[in-house]
Amino acid sequence: MEKKKNDKSKSIHDILPLELIHRILLRAPIRHLARLRCVSKMWCSLISDRDFAEFHFHHSPAATNACFFIENPTMAYLVYLDDNYASQKEVRPPFKKKPPYDFAVLGSCRGFILLDRHPHFLMVWNPLTGFSKRISYSHIVPCRKYRDYFRLTYSARLHGFGYDASQDDYLLLVAWSDCGGRYHLDCFSLRTNSWINLDVALPKPLGVFDSFSCGLFLNGAIHWLPFSLTADRDAILIFDVKERTFSRISGPKQPVMSACSYPRLALLGGCLALYYSNKDNCNTNIWVMKEYKVHSSWTLYQIPYKFFRPLCLSSNGDIIGRGYTSDYKVGYFIYNVREDLLKHFKNLRCPLPIHQADTMYTESLLPLLSDIKDKDNKKKEENCM
Repeated sequence: MEKKKNDKSKSIHDILPLELIHRILLRAPIRHLARLRCVSKMWCSLISDRDFAEFHFHHSPAATNACFFIENPTMAYLVYLDDNYASQKEVRPPFKKKPPYDFAVLGSCRGFILLDRHPHFLMVWNPLTGFSKRISYSHIVPCRKYRDYFRLTYSARLHGFGYDASQDDYLLLVAWSDCGGRYHLDCFSLRTNSWINLDVALPKPLGVFDSFSCGLFLNGAIHWLPFSLTADRDAILIFDVKERTFSRISGPKQPVMSACSYPRLALLGGCLALYYSNKDNCNTNIWVMKEYKVHSSWTLYQIPYKFFRPLCLSSNGDIIGRGYTSDYKVGYFIYNVREDLLKHFKNLRCPLPIHQADTMYTESLLPLLSDIKDKDNKKKEENCM
């Protein structure tokens, strides 16, 4: 009888070595890790460790992709997409006071979502951990003629959100023009908590880019695509966040450029992708660059849906996306590379076709540098009490 009592009193740490627990947690979906921190102080310490969060983000086979979009000023949604299962969750944007009547989603990077809110503020927010940081860009506004109507979403020539691994720093990039028509390139560093003007020549001609596109962050660089494609050569603009330089790469060769409609960029399975609606055959053409910056690696896939937005890849390499019909019926679908419809996820929230305030988001427990400093300061205060 005494032996049974002793067996029951054993904890999981007595049964499993710490290294094995570490491996198990690395395979757990990120959403469950947030709750598993409550199991014990040891688990909380392990899961909250920055190195663990970094390794889980890059190497976990259970990476969680979600489509984030705003439905109204007080409510947003995360739609989780997987091979055989889809779900959704309501989340409230991180506005402590009365919600603003107007704010927009600019993009995401490493588990953080970037919001533009009125008047003249940006918000960096991790929906999973709840951490948020407000950033003012009012220094740009006085230089504008129509300062009351200035919004980064509509008024900046370029804006981007990326991560400089060499400095462990998140960067916000804004290209804008003053009243005299002179272009400026400003960069906000979350590490230094300050704006700086970059002495970098902007490419000429700069072109016209989608006002809602924050650019796509991949391989240490932010990528933008012109609003209208007229040629494939040097079509994609790139900004290297480490070297602070611009460059261009060519898009796929397309014999009928007039058939392109509203081209956009996407990230599919860690590869750069360019997609657009083909007016001639009512398909969506999806070009995937299998090897980064290797022009010959552009590969074409066609989805038999006129308005289809690829969002991510399944574990089997199938394309998960959102489709729209001409009468605005929407849904999430999985297609394989042979154009076969594998699954249709119903009863999930979708933004309207004209609603651009959405982004793909990969959940993470990664902290910002300022978040780490705040925790360290709290620990020091507790030790002093």
